[in-house]
Amino acid sequence: MGKIRCMLAVMAMAIGTGVAYAGEGNSEKDYRPYPHMFFGLNGGAQVSFTHYDFSKLITPSYGVSFGAYFNPVVGARLHVSGYENKGGIKSLNETYDFNTVTGSADLLLNVTNMFRSDKDRVFNLILLGGVGLAGAWDNDDFHALAAKAAENYPMAWQDRRLSHNVRLGMQLDFNIAKHFGLNLELAANNRSDRINSKTTDRNDWAATASLGLIFKFGQKKAEKMAEEPVLVAEEWATRTDTVWYDDITYRDVPVTYEDNIYYKIRLSEPDPASKIQKIADFVKAHKNCNVQVTAYADKATGTPELNMQYSKERAEKVVAALVKAGVSRSVITSEYKGDTVQPFAENDKNRVAIVKVTGEGVKKEQVKTKKYRLEETRYRVK
Repeated sequence: MGKIRCMLAVMAMAIGTGVAYAGEGNSEKDYRPYPHMFFGLNGGAQVSFTHYDFSKLITPSYGVSFGAYFNPVVGARLHVSGYENKGGIKSLNETYDFNTVTGSADLLLNVTNMFRSDKDRVFNLILLGGVGLAGAWDNDDFHALAAKAAENYPMAWQDRRLSHNVRLGMQLDFNIAKHFGLNLELAANNRSDRINSKTTDRNDWAATASLGLIFKFGQKKAEKMAEEPVLVAEEWATRTDTVWYDDITYRDVPVTYEDNIYYKIRLSEPDPASKIQKIADFVKAHKNCNVQVTAYADKATGTPELNMQYSKERAEKVVAALVKAGVSRSVITSEYKGDTVQPFAENDKNRVAIVKVTGEGVKKEQVKTKKYRLEETRYRVK
């Protein structure tokens, strides 16, 4: 019992230290409580439930754990605990000592965080469960008592013994500060009844109660909340602006075609015939065409009377050729100038019939007109 009192004194000091840390406060946390890792030390007492008076089988128990909380609800740990253990022989009304150690992998479930939005409270209720192995050694006390009782114990072991271990329990967890916490753990361990060298045709149960000091680490930095903007009463006004723009329209552009048919001396037949065909094709491809044919003669040859006759024949034959090529006679006008007008400086070029065509084509011309409109614009004054 002296060891238990010493252990309780140590745990009391740990609690005092925890309260001091808690008193410091941490109103503005610069870290996220979850996820995190932890390392723990705990100490307390354990008792085995057999056919002997369990109040005489209380022994100290110490443990160490390492684990992590993956989120505010779920965590896991590796836990090793043990030290002394006791059994009793009823016929002698005496107890014997042996050593045990239990190791298990435990799942941790924070029940408190399952039902609240604030995931960082001071107190938490945690359920735990796990499986592992239990080991025992140093069984000399039992064999000495068995010899004294002169009884046969076929399930007694000599050097060491291994057993399964199933753990169920709960913790009351007390968050002190960013890196420290305290907890009170109550757990039940189920293992083979041979671990205490006797058999009762059922597995043994051992209960533990311990206080623990937890060191937490690996927390991430908290994301800073954006400061809420200060709301200012807004004032708006309206102004009228003049907006200039280009008003674009399209109109038909008159199309023209002009070609010159040149002649040799004393000839009036239009040559080449391909020029007549080009003129006719242009007229057919456009709407509302008018064809003007004007014929000339050169001044350097012949007489004025003869040149007037040549220019007349040239005009008439061009008109006839155009009509033959498919141009309506009603759109053709003609005249002849003889040598009274010389359209070109070069003499030989004045033996010519000039054909000009005007009409309505498919070509559109863009027309831009500057216009303006008035627009009201709202703007913020304050």
